[in-house]
This record gives sequence, C-alpha cells and structure tokens, in this order.
Amino acid sequence: TDWNRQGRFQGQIDIPLNENGLAQAAAAGDFLRRVRFDRAYTSSMARPRQTAEGILKHHPGVPLTSVRHLVEIGHGEWEGCLEEEISASWADLLADWKRAPETVQMPEGENIHEVWERSLVGWNTIAASLDASETALVVAHDAVNKTILCALLGLTPADIWAVKQGNGGVTVIDYPHGTDQPPVVVCLNQTAHLGGVLDRTAAGAL
Repeated sequence: TDWNRQGRFQGQIDIPLNENGLAQAAAAGDFLRRVRFDRAYTSSMARPRQTAEGILKHHPGVPLTSVRHLVEIGHGEWEGCLEEEISASWADLLADWKRAPETVQMPEGENIHEVWERSLVGWNTIAASLDASETALVVAHDAVNKTILCALLGLTPADIWAVKQGNGGVTVIDYPHGTDQPPVVVCLNQTAHLGGVLDRTAAGAL
C-alpha cells in the first residue's frame, strides 16, 4: 500500500493496495494458477481481499469468505502515524515493540497475545472445516500470518520477528495426517515469483 511505502502504521485502517500491491497480487495469482483451490478465505479488510481476488482470477467459482479473526493487529493510537511520529511520543514502547513485541500493549489497541489467540481461532476453524482432499487459500496480514506460523512451528509470541511474510509471498501448510494432528510447514514465504529468492517485497510498517 502507499502507507507501507511511507512507513505509516496502518493496522486496522482499511488502506487499499496501490499499483505495486496489485501487481504483487497478480504475480502471486500467476504463480498459483495451477493449484486447485476448493475454498478461499480472507481478512475482511481491503488489502488482503484485493490480493485474494487477484489470485482467484485464475480460479473462477471458488467461494471467498471473510473471516473477522484474521484482521490485522490493532495499533490503536499508532494507526495512521509515521514511525518518527510514534517515536516522538512513545519512544520506549516503540523500542520494546521491535525488541520484545510480546511485552507491548498498543495504546488503545491490541497486544500480540490477543492477535495470536484470535488468529488461531480463525485458522483452526478453517483447517477443521476442510476435507482431507481439499486445499484452501488463506490471505491475511503480516502480524496475523506471523502469529499463526509461530504457533504451528512451536514458537512463541516473542518470536514473531523471526518469521518473514512478504507482500504476495506464498507459504504452504499441509496436514498430512488430518487437521487434528500437527501440520507441516512445507514452504515458507516463497517469493521467487516476485523477483527473486531474497525477499524485498515488504516495505515499511504493518
């Protein structure tokens, strides 16, 4: 989005994709055109929905369902602000967010534990609804995806910065023994379709 590029914290402010974001969605769609999707799920916000719609152009008839649990972290009073503006008023809290995110309560917003809990409710509900032969597309947000992946990998809320989720990047999660058994992260943040193996897709704040 334009706010990503500016380094402006958007959180739950519903900023749409810019031309670059739409191109990233289209590239992800081309990359995934041969994958059979039975269902698709997205956050109710514009930017992941536009991404999902770009991917589903190659999959006519696949239903797209909004899941409120998958909306981005609520930054509260930080939303709409540039990082330097946040630093001017909340320098210590911003430093803690970068160093120890699990300790931070966003002013009038959420903490990562709350995002972790609701994201996993959404993810586990989707996973449990699938038959063994079905594949679902799930498009959400940076913090949401990171909490889900950390949970599936046995990590903690303190580890969210150890997992990269680029704009338009593709992660594959398989449940080879059923959704009541541990999943396998088959592929993490595949971005070759976006210009290379090294991820340079994401710019700025969440």
